[in-house]
Amino acid sequence: MLTMKAKYALRALCALASAHPELLQARQIAIDADVPEKFLESILVELRKAGIVASKRGAYGGHTLAHAAEKIMVGDIIRALDGPIAPIRCASVTAYRACTDCPDPDACALRALMGDVRDAMSEVVDHRSLQQLAQETRRLERKRSRAANKESRR
Repeated sequence: MLTMKAKYALRALCALASAHPELLQARQIAIDADVPEKFLESILVELRKAGIVASKRGAYGGHTLAHAAEKIMVGDIIRALDGPIAPIRCASVTAYRACTDCPDPDACALRALMGDVRDAMSEVVDHRSLQQLAQETRRLERKRSRAANKESRR
């Protein structure tokens, strides 16, 4: 399950991708992404530490993507903030931890099922770039705007 932190980060990063290479201040990102500014500031720190965002201090400072949006995969963003993609730890490739109530993890059908879920999720998020997500966001926003304009003319 995606946390609110990861959802907010993805929305904020789409705003940065749309403005790239321009620097945006946290306040502007929060407005563009409809994210609480205080929460966003802590998210930006984590994204900077993960090498996804670059920041510049000062009056003309702000935040931008550390790499081109087409090189940043959604899966990398999610893992940087939420950790492993697996829905349960025993199905994780990188953070495996056996369930305390499981007598034999190798014979557990639930673990195998959750491994398949992990693989399917990874297949999608590891092959979808931030650029693709930002483009889809803009496309859907234009569609919503056209529908609202059409409705207001009635």
